[in-house]
Amino acid sequence: MAEPDLPALTGEQKRWAFGAAALFLLAIGFLGFALNTQIMVVFAVGWVALQIFGFVGALKMAKGDFAHPLFKSQVMLHVIALALLLAVIAKAVK
Repeated sequence: MAEPDLPALTGEQKRWAFGAAALFLLAIGFLGFALNTQIMVVFAVGWVALQIFGFVGALKMAKGDFAHPLFKSQVMLHVIALALLLAVIAKAVK
């Protein structure tokens, strides 16, 4: 069975998809660290779960458009979560 021809992604769509993928990989890495050290495990598990359900839901609502405002807001939500995580780490190290 032949695969359907899909339109090529625009540059903006590629950037937002890359941002989402990078944040997801960072969350998976932090989950591994959290499980290894038993520090902030609940946050790490919750962040990964929130990303999975958030990105999938946003892509369904946006009909697969990575440059849709809903998907962009989902990416920015996780940027804020990353900033909060970095703030907590900075406070703990201080």
